[in-house]
Amino acid sequence: MKTLVFLTFTLLSATGASAQKNSTRPNIIYILADDMGIGDARCYNPSGKIATPNTDKMAARGMRFTDAHSGSAVCTPTRYGILTGRYSWRSRLQSGVLNGYSPPLIDSARLTVPQLLKNNGYSTGIIGKWHLGMTWAMNGKTPDFTQPLRHTPLSNGFDYYFGISASLDMPPYVFIENDQLTEMPTDTVVAKQYPNTRPGPKGPGFVFEHALQTMANKTQAYIQDHKQHPFFLYLALPSPHTPLAAGAAFKGKSGICNYADYVMETDWLLGQVMTYLEQEGLVDNTLLIFTSDNGYAPYAEYDKLKAAGHDPSAGFRGNKADLYEGGHRIPFLVQWPGKVKPGTVNAATVCLTDLMATCAAIVGKPLPPDAGPDSFSLLPLLQGRNKQYKRTSTIHHSISGHFAIRQGDWKLLLSPGSGGWSEPRDPAARKQGLPERQLFNLRTDKAERHNLQASEPAVVARLTALLQELIDKGRSTPGPVQSNDVAVDMRKEKS
Repeated sequence: MKTLVFLTFTLLSATGASAQKNSTRPNIIYILADDMGIGDARCYNPSGKIATPNTDKMAARGMRFTDAHSGSAVCTPTRYGILTGRYSWRSRLQSGVLNGYSPPLIDSARLTVPQLLKNNGYSTGIIGKWHLGMTWAMNGKTPDFTQPLRHTPLSNGFDYYFGISASLDMPPYVFIENDQLTEMPTDTVVAKQYPNTRPGPKGPGFVFEHALQTMANKTQAYIQDHKQHPFFLYLALPSPHTPLAAGAAFKGKSGICNYADYVMETDWLLGQVMTYLEQEGLVDNTLLIFTSDNGYAPYAEYDKLKAAGHDPSAGFRGNKADLYEGGHRIPFLVQWPGKVKPGTVNAATVCLTDLMATCAAIVGKPLPPDAGPDSFSLLPLLQGRNKQYKRTSTIHHSISGHFAIRQGDWKLLLSPGSGGWSEPRDPAARKQGLPERQLFNLRTDKAERHNLQASEPAVVARLTALLQELIDKGRSTPGPVQSNDVAVDMRKEKS
């Protein structure tokens, strides 16, 4: 569903510097926003109406990627791909997302980014939204909140976890620390009590509007507690996803709407992380990444944004859930002093699944043959060696499970419509008699308005065959053939 991402290198001052100044291993902070559109960051959209001074500052200090993509157009599958380096449609999850009580999606035997880094001397922590399933103790058909959780992030390589089980609009509304709830959810959220939230149990101390401040406080404590040795922190924000619960200091601050206020608070939290690193002397030895889990969600006050002249998709077609670019083209910023040249812009096509191979390259350890099957190291791009980046194609996936494939300027959609929520949705597209395939040249048609599938049959055939090959191989990286967890249907014509 959403989210934004950061990695940071640290500027060592006295505190923490003595332990880290000679380390060749950077701290890594990965900040993932939830449903933040590429046009919501001013550095991507100069005509945007939302002030985002910290993302702008990060772009000036590091590298801004202009062709970055989430692994899916919705939340859970993207998060799976970030942590495993594997497209989520290779798992059992073929469409949609999990909820707050879903069983775990990541197999505990699969290597994850935190486990890789933990194996190489890192402390590993996650603060924020998990949304990848856990095992709740049950009392009949009801969760037993008094019992420890199993198969939490601690089962997937993290040493520490503080956050929520799924999105901020999904129960239970309570924080979890490691494998225990921080309080019993004795209150109840009823229908329409909070806009855009689902009914369910809530902890009496859980305040939606305090979520980002709470996560900021936990992040500061984590950095202070782990500054002596390399650490990996995955900061998975619940914002600016609904319920648009900006804190009191940001209510009305944008002058546009609640969504814009929440984007501003999201940007503020990024600034807080940057400040914490400066205070601890860690800037120069930290790789900081900021990104989002998918595009802008159309139900988040779009009419008010449009009236103010703000386009959260920055001219790209579609939004969250779609195969169109607005569904999965996202902000992606990297700051790494001494490694990444300030103020650079990179147009390479990259994917959020690339984190695992990047981390493996940073620690100098090859991935096992069955790990990170869709992950390509970004290290060459960060170091200005673009021709050594190995990704040659990227597969996109929509909320309904439809596929698209990108290679160079060409993008093929195996869907007559958006594959998601934008019009025309697939049933309407079929009623209109639209072709089952859409082919766009993104170099000449950024807005994806001119379907070339009829005039370019050779390109359609080539990309269709490539997509089938990459599905069948169980990987898009070089290496031995792997198995997908379930049979994968590439076409879905009747869905």
